[in-house]
Amino acid sequence: MTIIKTLFVDIGGVLLTNGWDKVIREKTLNEFNLQKDEFDSLHSEYYNLHEQGKISFDEYLDKVVFWKKRDFSKLEFVDFIKNQTRTYPEMFNLILDIKRKYNLTVVALSNEGRELAEYRIKTYDLGSIFDFFIVSSFVYYQKPDVHIYKIALDVTQSHISQVLYIDDRSYLVEAASKLGIEGIVHTSYESTKLELEHFF
Repeated sequence: MTIIKTLFVDIGGVLLTNGWDKVIREKTLNEFNLQKDEFDSLHSEYYNLHEQGKISFDEYLDKVVFWKKRDFSKLEFVDFIKNQTRTYPEMFNLILDIKRKYNLTVVALSNEGRELAEYRIKTYDLGSIFDFFIVSSFVYYQKPDVHIYKIALDVTQSHISQVLYIDDRSYLVEAASKLGIEGIVHTSYESTKLELEHFF
């Protein structure tokens, strides 16, 4: 049996709630009484640029929300978004326990804009779990682009056969599998814990 030495783990949807996904966006639009159709059109035009690290969150918000005067501030808007993050403590403990027990290298492999990523890394002490952060806005590639997986392999000097990847989105696990990286599609703490028992 191949020995797993490196874990690639998504952040949003696995260890934390997502930072700026559809659910959070809709909640935020409702909170600030923003028109969904208008927002969605602009969001689709600019968000990938932000997630790829090509524009800041501040620039993104200027394009999609604050292109006209609002009755709320950018700080209020951003603070509301940040305050939506919740942790999944059982998953934190599971990954940390496996890391320590099997002396694993654990890598964050995440699509997220720089500002939210940095906030979440520091606020939720993700450095206690992860040895490396391969985040789309840090490396300028988004999953499922093959380059982001290759960067993670290069940075860690991990052999493909010794890597296991955990993500809550099946199409991203499938993209990694085309390189030969085995993966687990995370749907719950219980299912992921059970699947991990096949590897450790």
